[in-house]
Amino acid sequence: MKTLPQFLKKYFWDVDFSKLDKEIFPSFIIERILEEGDEKAVRWMRDNFDNAQIKNVLYNSKNLSPRSANYWQLIFNLKREKILCFRKSFQKEQKPIWKY
Repeated sequence: MKTLPQFLKKYFWDVDFSKLDKEIFPSFIIERILEEGDEKAVRWMRDNFDNAQIKNVLYNSKNLSPRSANYWQLIFNLKREKILCFRKSFQKEQKPIWKY
């Protein structure tokens, strides 16, 4: 089992951190670090996952915010129209849970 370093625990508050394995759950781990990670977490991610894996998550994630996706799209020089969370149909699906 390839457990994660302890400094990443704060990003995975909603799951059992001791059961997270980078070989079993790479997309979940990458997605969370792209969305929430600091510089140290991103450095760890880049050292432990190849660019193809990271780009695949960027293209296919439904959980990345448009803000994070935009940032990483610029970093990796990706085509915006291929990133799922930028598509109009996806943006319309996200409805507020509570209208203030």
